[in-house]
Amino acid sequence: MPAPLPADPTLDEVRAFLAPQLAAQAAFDGWNEKAVLAAAELAGIDPDLARLAFGGGPIDLIDAWFQAIDARMAAKYDADELAAMKIRDRIKALVEARLEALAADREGLRRALAILAAPPHLRRAANMGWRAADKMWRLAGDTATDYNHYTKRTLLLGVYGSTISVFLDDESEDFTDTRAFLDRRIGNVMQFEKVKARVTRGSGDRFSMARFIGRLRYRGA
Repeated sequence: MPAPLPADPTLDEVRAFLAPQLAAQAAFDGWNEKAVLAAAELAGIDPDLARLAFGGGPIDLIDAWFQAIDARMAAKYDADELAAMKIRDRIKALVEARLEALAADREGLRRALAILAAPPHLRRAANMGWRAADKMWRLAGDTATDYNHYTKRTLLLGVYGSTISVFLDDESEDFTDTRAFLDRRIGNVMQFEKVKARVTRGSGDRFSMARFIGRLRYRGA
């Protein structure tokens, strides 16, 4: 839960306070002012103040909610807990923590993704996805600044995106099917790291990133 609002909150504080509640309202009202006002009413926030805090339209509402999801994910584990895990387990744990934060609001998420898929919003959608992948890798302890910085995040975006497609329709107990799918996709990434190391040391044959990410999105694997 966000910290209680001070007596005279800033717009940023109002935004952060209401953001976690937006998806539940958007599931019924859509990502619009109705969702903002419904969340404000439940929280006892002045509706005019809420309107000012979320004056940028549906994309800003979705962005604020995703930032709240990032915060919940980050709060799941402390640094020592993550450091005790193998790197594969850190990434899996963080993706699962993010999915757990989304689980109660799958319909809101579905509506959000439909909006983000529209051509005018693709750049913002890509930025939000990259931010999530970067957040997970940084929490996992990654400090790479070279080529590896980009390949790791690109691959994780492929893993996360394909896992979300399973997650949205998963009716198995405790999302067992999604967890199994995620485990297989992370296994693909570990294979990629081994292949990349061999290619780097070997003949110099070029590796196709697009082809590999395409394989990650194949659900039958």
